[in-house]
Amino acid sequence: MKHRIIGICCLFLLQATASLGQSLLSVRTAVEIALENNYAVRLSQNNLLIAKENVTHGNAGMLPSVTANLTQNNSVQNSRQVQSNGEERSLDNAKNNNLTYGVSLGWTVFDGLGMFTRYERLQEMEKLGDAELKRTMLTTIADVITQYYMIVEQENLLSAMDSNIIISQERLHTAENRYSIGKASKLEVLNVQVNLNSDVSTRLRQVEVVKNMKTNLNSLMARDLDEPFHVDRLVSIDEGLVYDDLLDKAKQLNPDLQLIMINKRLAELDLKNIKASRYPVVRVNSGYNFSRSESSLGFVSSSNARGLNYGVTASMNIFDGFNQRRNERVAKRQIDQVALQFEQQQLFIKTSIKTAYETYLTNLQLTKLEDKNEAIARQNLDITLAKYTIGSISAVEFRDAQENFINAVSRSNAARLQAKLTEIQLKELIGQLEL
Repeated sequence: MKHRIIGICCLFLLQATASLGQSLLSVRTAVEIALENNYAVRLSQNNLLIAKENVTHGNAGMLPSVTANLTQNNSVQNSRQVQSNGEERSLDNAKNNNLTYGVSLGWTVFDGLGMFTRYERLQEMEKLGDAELKRTMLTTIADVITQYYMIVEQENLLSAMDSNIIISQERLHTAENRYSIGKASKLEVLNVQVNLNSDVSTRLRQVEVVKNMKTNLNSLMARDLDEPFHVDRLVSIDEGLVYDDLLDKAKQLNPDLQLIMINKRLAELDLKNIKASRYPVVRVNSGYNFSRSESSLGFVSSSNARGLNYGVTASMNIFDGFNQRRNERVAKRQIDQVALQFEQQQLFIKTSIKTAYETYLTNLQLTKLEDKNEAIARQNLDITLAKYTIGSISAVEFRDAQENFINAVSRSNAARLQAKLTEIQLKELIGQLEL
């Protein structure tokens, strides 16, 4: 029996020694690592860079296009010609060569102001990419903080289990002493041993839970999944959140509302771009070309030409099967659709804030209550341990005090975690999740 106790103590000692090499990971550091490495954040950053690259006047069609052209045509033919005076001429393997090269310029100077609408749309797409990046970062921060404090809760519970096992070891030692002097039965010793084994088994399960949660946090930070670390077990809760202030900030900062507002502007620009098709398109064309041709048979054996060409092309849609009118109606419906989505999202955010705030207030009260219960359960356990040592209470009564203590610690940790999680949820909803 003593060897078993020594083995358990050695196990705890080895685990404690191994944990000394682990670095302390603060919640701020975890967020910074995640924002730098997280794949969702990096993908959103790349999308924003692509949107920025697309914001150019050339992409909007506002600049001319200049093209260099070269054409070389050669032929070998058996030719026969009858001239107007009746003379007949023929030549086998007659060679004909034509070479044309030059530079051409095309520039759309008017398209119903569609080019300006397209440029403004590219700018809005950049804003959309920026808003999506902010939302991704906000979601990542919330996920990291949530996972971090879940680990804190489970490690606090693990610490309570360690204390409980030490107490169970003391119980076993006391029961064995009482059995050796004839004040306790063998049955009591066996029951205490079963309780100790149960506590150790529960602790092993808890260690597994903590390890898996740390793996998930390492995954969020996109680093080595086996990277060891400690967490700061101090959980501070912001108790100064005010409902009306949360609503006001959500209207201004909520990323989902900002995205919908940008999408509404994009829908309006799409309508303007479609209406631009009602106007004529005027395009200026110019170029400078050189051409040369050679012929083995004909009135002209060779010719050369070079010079400037220019002109204007204008086109206008007169009838396209009523597609113009249909496209404009669809675009207007899209604007109405986005407006409805904005109202729907506003209601959803208001509802979420209201329910989360009520939960937040309840969890604050529960945190204070469960902290008191934990202190009472700890005091009760100390008193029970003293009584059990002198033999004034039974092992069953002492076990009840132990279980009450663990349950009180679990409820206290859960209440504190839930208060913190609702705080995080509220700050995520308003789009202002500071550390």
